[in-house]
Amino acid sequence: MTMKKLKIGIIGVGNISSAHIDGYLKNPHCELYALCDTDERTLAKKGAKYSISRLFSDHKTMLKSLPELDAVSVCTSNIAHAECTIDCLRAGKHVFCEKPMALNAEQALKMKAEAEKVQKTLGIGFVRRYGKDAELARELVGDGKTGELYYAKSSYIRRNGNPGGWFADRSLSGGGPLIDLGVHIIDLVRYIAGNPKPVSVYGATFTKLYDRRNLKDTKIYLSESEDNRVCDVEDLAAAMIRFENGFVLNVDTSYSLNVAEDSGKTEIFGTKGGIKIDPELSFYTEYEDRLANISFPSRPIFDGSEYAREIDDFVNAVLTGQTTRATADDGVQIMRILDAIYESARTGHEIILH
Repeated sequence: MTMKKLKIGIIGVGNISSAHIDGYLKNPHCELYALCDTDERTLAKKGAKYSISRLFSDHKTMLKSLPELDAVSVCTSNIAHAECTIDCLRAGKHVFCEKPMALNAEQALKMKAEAEKVQKTLGIGFVRRYGKDAELARELVGDGKTGELYYAKSSYIRRNGNPGGWFADRSLSGGGPLIDLGVHIIDLVRYIAGNPKPVSVYGATFTKLYDRRNLKDTKIYLSESEDNRVCDVEDLAAAMIRFENGFVLNVDTSYSLNVAEDSGKTEIFGTKGGIKIDPELSFYTEYEDRLANISFPSRPIFDGSEYAREIDDFVNAVLTGQTTRATADDGVQIMRILDAIYESARTGHEIILH
């Protein structure tokens, strides 16, 4: 007997939606069913590209018109994550929400509570959890190869990488590189370390270089939305995060910084060994009283295939009732950390999380 395919809707058809759409198209249990976006020009282009005729400029109209929808991906600007997710859940749909989960922890908690109330799956787009590098790192930690983890540092740095559009408008995004890029590496480290609970944060943010609109250099990172020329987000954020088990993470992330080139590196240190992802994974340890460096022939790196794996994980959770790898609670914990970093930066004081 053939299993009925899940009918999938996409709310927000900007850049990141393509990764979701491609993931659903590759999954044999899904049918791409409807698209929704307030930008009707972009919506029409995406509809034509994927041969989808059910197009909506308002998500509430879509939900009312298509009661047969089974699940929805929310790929909007950050400001709409909470509203769209809650409306979809209340309409009886499973939801996969892109990162960050919301603008703040208060919204995230409401989303989590609604999913629990209606007993629907709510997955969060922490795609780094689905990388082969993350899986290998978790394996090393889980097998005891690292010993006790106690310190980590992670950077996600761009030299000239402010995407503009809604990403640079705090009223729509909730912040700059911290809420856009930092969310990835903070969650990656927390995931590898076993998802410890954060207890305190000290952070600083800087708005010095803005979006470098004076430069003639072509930017790699651009929002699909029209640039409204507003730029009031931080261009650099740094923080120290302490967890309940004593583990500490130092993190920094930028859109604009006077460095030689873009970079991304994560290092996690334990009593028996250390892990570096840069972007290939290396392991540093001791062997018979000698220092030893270990590389892996498969060279596990983040290569983009992770997006399909996170969609597959969400679909499996919907079909089986199992928990997704990136849960609503994980989303809440990350929003608590981001809130605390911004508050610490504002006040100049450490923030204690309760």
